[in-house]
Amino acid sequence: MKKMIAATSLVALATAGLSSAQSTSAAATVSPLGEVRSGEPMRLVYEVKATAWALFIPITGRANFRMDLQPDTYSINGVVKTTGLADILVNYDMRLAASGYVRDDHLEPYAYVSQNRDGKKNRRVEMTYGASDVAMTATPAFGNLGEPPATPAQKLEAADPLTAFLGHAFTPRPADGNPCGGPMKIFDGRQLTHLTFDNAGLKQVKTDAYRGEAYECHVSMDKIAGYDADEINAKETLTGIEGPLRMWMAPMDNGTYMPVKIQADTDAIGSVTLQVSKLRYEPIPEPSNEG
Repeated sequence: MKKMIAATSLVALATAGLSSAQSTSAAATVSPLGEVRSGEPMRLVYEVKATAWALFIPITGRANFRMDLQPDTYSINGVVKTTGLADILVNYDMRLAASGYVRDDHLEPYAYVSQNRDGKKNRRVEMTYGASDVAMTATPAFGNLGEPPATPAQKLEAADPLTAFLGHAFTPRPADGNPCGGPMKIFDGRQLTHLTFDNAGLKQVKTDAYRGEAYECHVSMDKIAGYDADEINAKETLTGIEGPLRMWMAPMDNGTYMPVKIQADTDAIGSVTLQVSKLRYEPIPEPSNEG
């Protein structure tokens, strides 16, 4: 099996104390990216924690992200860590960074770096989006780029894992459209994956950082390119996932739809649940001119 907590692959593949009143109010009349573009820089602080059990021993994970949105550019930094058992879940430590451009209705990636320190390959992946292709360097190199590998056009149509996951929250949802949004197109330097979401309705959700209604979204995955034959035919729907995956997206006052809970089923360790433990938007302080 793949050696990582199931839903952390969404970030390689998520406001403290938000109330239900905040989550169920009408969406902002101006898109959140539109407000940023008009000169209101925004910071998103986002943390999720994962829990699962192998026999009677808990397996835990945590992912922390900070996204800074400026009128023209954005940057995201993240840390994903898990602690588990040998042969079930390795200790997993990944540092992630992405940057790019803020458009009126989406984020356009430019650069992405991931550094995995799992005690084995400790691979670093760097990507840069160009006009005709996405340049990628992996150290150590991937054994292959899958069959078939992703084409330049396919790579450019997708976003890096950080931009795809957090940027999805900022994509406008038409009033008569799917509140789950999508599809989410992800390229991690090798594998190209498309996620689609089916809306299963509003449900009550309670986590450390959110309490209120959220849309239950059922996630399906298409392995488009960059996979080996045995990976395409494997039964997992995401890395380490063998069963259904559900994501609860909460509508925020500023027009975003934030993932506040993710749940997946695995053969090895049963159900894995990620819940938001920190979620807040805040203005970015202006740099001091003192000194």
